[in-house]
Amino acid sequence: MNTLDLGTTPRLGEIPDKMKAFVIRPEREGEPRDSMQIELMDVPECGPNEVLVLVMAAGINFNGVWAARGKPISVIKLHPEEPFHIAGSDASGIVWKVGSAVTNWKVGDEVVLHCNQACRQCPECNGGDPLACDAQQIWGYETNWGSFSQFCKVQSQQLLPKPKHLSWEEAASYGLTYFTAYRMLIDQAKVQAGENVLVWGASGGLGVFAVQLCRLVGANPIAVVSRDDKADLVRSLGAEHVINRNEFDLSKGPSESKRFGKKLRELTGGEDADVVFEHVGQYTFPTSVLIAKRFGRIVICGATSGYELNFDARYLWMRQKRIIGSHFANTYEASRANRLIQQGKIRPVLDEVYEFEQTGEAHQAMAENHHKGKMAIRVQAPR
Repeated sequence: MNTLDLGTTPRLGEIPDKMKAFVIRPEREGEPRDSMQIELMDVPECGPNEVLVLVMAAGINFNGVWAARGKPISVIKLHPEEPFHIAGSDASGIVWKVGSAVTNWKVGDEVVLHCNQACRQCPECNGGDPLACDAQQIWGYETNWGSFSQFCKVQSQQLLPKPKHLSWEEAASYGLTYFTAYRMLIDQAKVQAGENVLVWGASGGLGVFAVQLCRLVGANPIAVVSRDDKADLVRSLGAEHVINRNEFDLSKGPSESKRFGKKLRELTGGEDADVVFEHVGQYTFPTSVLIAKRFGRIVICGATSGYELNFDARYLWMRQKRIIGSHFANTYEASRANRLIQQGKIRPVLDEVYEFEQTGEAHQAMAENHHKGKMAIRVQAPR
């Protein structure tokens, strides 16, 4: 059987019969350390507009935890013709094969990947926003053949040039969270210079980029962290004001939310937040609505603590606040954001690199919040 050793780069364009991949199957959905197992799989075939990428490194995101657990949904049910799932929505690598209709990329190009897939044929994909496409999906979560494998299959529009100054591992770490934060703050909330932006989970995968983007446009990030030892990280990224959320028990309701708001105003000179950067959901959302100022914006892309949200709607309509939903980024936004990485204006925050064999354990560490910034998996990059 023709296979490829981990940590090696074969002759350009040479494709083995089988590849190593971390696979999730329905019968073992559960905690990532148990659910994700190495298997030998066939290397996927490319369609006309698709590209096969030799994965040098892969980035870890919380959607891999969801995929492993099969919660809130079993993602395998989203592609029933393939009764298994290879997760992973971030990667860096080398273009290894291109489909017959691909003209803007060639074998040997060094790339990073964004994870938005769409039909590429509808009006939204051609002049509108591909995120409004009825066929829009997140690659490596809602689709199969993600990045925790030696090769991955993507649409050609998902490719972006790899920043030359980054290692493979750094380049694999930022796509999903950074491009999501970029759309949330720059295009959806339209953050302006001088505004106060409260960033929940500021030391996590989304938050580290939200803090940097705020500083880049001249806004004032107020970073919320879960431990004091994470405060140094967010300060190094440009956050002058830091709040330890464990000083407040937000589950107790309005009294603690109001106390949190008082702490916020102490830091901002008496002002509430112009923008709240939300992705925690159930635990934090009532506080987010409360502490946004009149005409303030709460921009949300996820709900890791629970997606059923209860809040006092009076603060919403009487003070004319806005809740803005946001979901990843389109190719144009990802390209603009990637340019800032190439220019050195935004930097990845890579906390730890794991070997390929540790993919399940790395996801377990994320599930248990034992990380800062981003984590990456070394696949074919030299060890």
